[in-house]
Amino acid sequence: MAWNEPGNNGKKNDPWKQGGRDQGPPDLDEVFRNLGKKFGGIFGGGKSSGNGGGSSAALVVVLVVAALVWAISGFYTIKESERGVVLRFGQYHTEVGSGIHWKPTFVDTVEPVDVTSVRTLRSDGFMLTQDQNLVRVTFEIQYRVFNARQYKFSVVDADNSLHQATDAALRYVIGHSIMDDVLTRGREVVRQNTRQELESIIEPYKMGIALVDVNFRDARPPEEVRDAFDDAIKAQEDQERFIQEAQAYARELEPRARGQVNRVMQEAEAYKQQTVLKAQGEVARFEKLLPEYIAAPKVTRDRMYLETMEQVYSNTSKVLVDVKNGNNIMYLPLDKMLGSGATSSSSNSIPLMPQRSSTDNNSQSRSTDTSRNTSVRSGGRG
Repeated sequence: MAWNEPGNNGKKNDPWKQGGRDQGPPDLDEVFRNLGKKFGGIFGGGKSSGNGGGSSAALVVVLVVAALVWAISGFYTIKESERGVVLRFGQYHTEVGSGIHWKPTFVDTVEPVDVTSVRTLRSDGFMLTQDQNLVRVTFEIQYRVFNARQYKFSVVDADNSLHQATDAALRYVIGHSIMDDVLTRGREVVRQNTRQELESIIEPYKMGIALVDVNFRDARPPEEVRDAFDDAIKAQEDQERFIQEAQAYARELEPRARGQVNRVMQEAEAYKQQTVLKAQGEVARFEKLLPEYIAAPKVTRDRMYLETMEQVYSNTSKVLVDVKNGNNIMYLPLDKMLGSGATSSSSNSIPLMPQRSSTDNNSQSRSTDTSRNTSVRSGGRG
């Protein structure tokens, strides 16, 4: 029955009033004193006086406070980018993720490991090439941790082990390369070979490290011979530049030449077709003229002669005038006459015929008809 519920006599029950007397709330000093007596009995102590009871109570309080501090100190936080490696009495126990966790202090220890960030390791120094030349090489390794347990316990110091492995791989690759390749055109090959060699070295150790990238930062000769090597490198760069320019010119010129070749071939093919078609047309025309020539050979010859002369004289601007029964043949430069006639006034007259001398009075007339005293002999009759 609850203490505030009415009893049999209708009154509320009071826990501090038992047996008809008021006992009151418990005394804290008396409670701690009783606990002290119990602990004193446990640790072999006899009956204690009043001062002894106070010391036992203080000891209990100290123990309780220490227990609270110990319990509170066990809380810890792991960041989002970290993994916590839990060690129990120095031995690997488990691995925890991000968030708030609790561990028994002095029993477990937690070592956080960043497994997200990309770390950078730099390696440089003087190295000997295959052709017995000394170069200073600078490499940069980027890596991250993917296994916290292996990173902590596979080797004593994973970062230092990776640094030593990088030096070994780099010296091996440089030692099997010539200096020109290291300084100029073979740097990418050196970078790839160094990465492959480094991965093969660290793989058996299971360090929990993954390579992100390997960068070839710089490769320089010693200071004493730097000027000479700079000149050599510049000459090699000029050589490569000239080669690239020549290749670009060749790539530009070749399509143009091919285009001209194709154009000439197409023009030749068109001329061939044109000539063949023209010849075929002439053959067809002569085949049509053959029956007419057989029917009237003289008329056909005269017509062919006139058509041929028309074609010949249509391309000239000079007119020959043959005077019948005369010794003089004169020509009229029509091109000059037409040009001067366009610029001169209409009142000026151009003499078409020069004055004849008195010795030519026997000529009664001048003929302006053009004629040729050439007879066309027919090769045969149809």
